[in-house]
Amino acid sequence: MKRREFMEVTLWRVCLLVLVSLIGVHIYAEFTPQRATALPLAFSTQAKAQSPDPKTGREIEDIWQPAATPRGGISWSVLEATGETTRTDAEGYIVSRPRFTSQVRELEGRRIKVAGWMMPLDSATTQRRFVLLAYPPGCPFHFHAAPNQFIEVIAATPFPTNETNVFTVSGVLELTGQDESGIFYKLTAARPG
Repeated sequence: MKRREFMEVTLWRVCLLVLVSLIGVHIYAEFTPQRATALPLAFSTQAKAQSPDPKTGREIEDIWQPAATPRGGISWSVLEATGETTRTDAEGYIVSRPRFTSQVRELEGRRIKVAGWMMPLDSATTQRRFVLLAYPPGCPFHFHAAPNQFIEVIAATPFPTNETNVFTVSGVLELTGQDESGIFYKLTAARPG
């Protein structure tokens, strides 16, 4: 690659990084605790406290909450209680296996209802297979989802593609991940809940 091409590619990458960061700042600024109460499906009205602000000593409120539990549904806190055993494989990748709680094991094979955000797996207007996320997608200030914070969904009824609204999904829960795939949960025969 010539020096000029290298500089152009680098400049585009920096511009893209700045753009993504600005979008993330805008999204984060839009979701203040006051606005969170106006979004009942997306956020809990009670925020958890994090570590204190090193400058002021006051506790910082965390508005980044999982999707609210639908009526008659399963809370993400139940699914997030699943532990994880990790190891480094021969190629240097970290792989993991789930340690399901007894409460989660009791749900296996049962139809459950859970709410979350869609991460589509293709560009179609409807999705029969997608990932349901516990937390809103795309914030550059938060880590990627852990294996106990998302569910692979195989839908019997297609869902409209929408990455911004919270979906309630009903499906039969399968516990997976013993193959170290990084996917702990799957909902099959899923439909809007």
